[in-house]
Amino acid sequence: MTAMADCPGPHRGEGHRVRPTGGQTRALPLESPAELSERLPLTYHAAHTVTASRHEIVRVLDGQDDRLLVIAGPCSVHDRAAALDYAARLRAAAAELSDDLLVVMRVYGEKPRTCLGWPGLVGDPGLDGGADVGRGLAETRSLMLDIAESGLPVGCEWVNPLTPAYLGDVVGWGSIGARTAASQVHRDLASGLPMPIGVKNTVDGSTGIAIDAIRAAAAPHAFLGASADGPVSVLRTSGNPHCHLVLRGGVDGPNYGAAHVRRAGRSLADAGLPSRVVVDVSHGNSGKQHERQHAVAEDLAVRIADGDATLRGVLLESFLTPGRQDRSPAKPLVYGQSITDACIGWDETADLLRELAGAARARRAGSLPRARDGAAEWASAALGSAQLMERR
Repeated sequence: MTAMADCPGPHRGEGHRVRPTGGQTRALPLESPAELSERLPLTYHAAHTVTASRHEIVRVLDGQDDRLLVIAGPCSVHDRAAALDYAARLRAAAAELSDDLLVVMRVYGEKPRTCLGWPGLVGDPGLDGGADVGRGLAETRSLMLDIAESGLPVGCEWVNPLTPAYLGDVVGWGSIGARTAASQVHRDLASGLPMPIGVKNTVDGSTGIAIDAIRAAAAPHAFLGASADGPVSVLRTSGNPHCHLVLRGGVDGPNYGAAHVRRAGRSLADAGLPSRVVVDVSHGNSGKQHERQHAVAEDLAVRIADGDATLRGVLLESFLTPGRQDRSPAKPLVYGQSITDACIGWDETADLLRELAGAARARRAGSLPRARDGAAEWASAALGSAQLMERR
């Protein structure tokens, strides 16, 4: 008897069962992406926000729009009320500064973990280890819909390659994180996502793997994934030309300095890619000290004001209350404070947004052309014939 005889046959009940060793898996039922989308449909206004923001972000990244892209929000969302409170404040600031900034809210429902930790709202909405993923997907989609409905674009990191089937139509900007930039699965995924995707440098600070990921994601791919109706399918992608580099620092220190950005721009150009860079002022660039985010952002603002055209965007980790907290059954959570990485508070966020807007205004005196109306007009025309449902 060969070793293959120990493997199960192609049909249930055929062949031999392999004696369990190592880990084991239990399958639980989950509604399909189409079923969740029908239950929580995309409204006309939310769809307009998503469509317009995707095209506006591309124009900013390509230098056709001279504003600065700012993605701001909590490290992770865990409390619907606090997230909507933050969104209302950010939306007001975004409207006030819209001539100079294109603002997207971080609505991160998945969290990659270096070892262990809370996996995010999608994976553990009860904050209790219950792993009710069906509820987590619904709560995350509902929150994203409400934020997009208000006119504020949504951004997130894609961790599980099946999650975009449930949430992707509500997201204006996405990212591939430092821990997954080298993953072929995530490069395949990014190649078919209908939005601009920021790819972060790896945890060690290297940009080479991220640049390879951007090149790979620009090409077509075929891979296994879930269709909207749920069955495993072969997904064929077109390639995504709107992936871009995000500098987030690394274990060896920050990489937001002028020399780092110039070097990254040259490396992108050498790879045949546009020299467009977004800087994450948190993580390795602030040494994971949220108080340093302001100093990093101020340094970037000075260089933007001096005309640095390679810097197209900034990421801020920001929430209502500064700092972070641990979950504990012995005491209630502080309202509007992160339960993952520490964030700056709202007052400091508002100050930074004004400073960054001033830097973008100063840069406008340089060479970048001003052109904004095309994306909004395209979105209105596209949505005019779209069959979109109002939320029930």
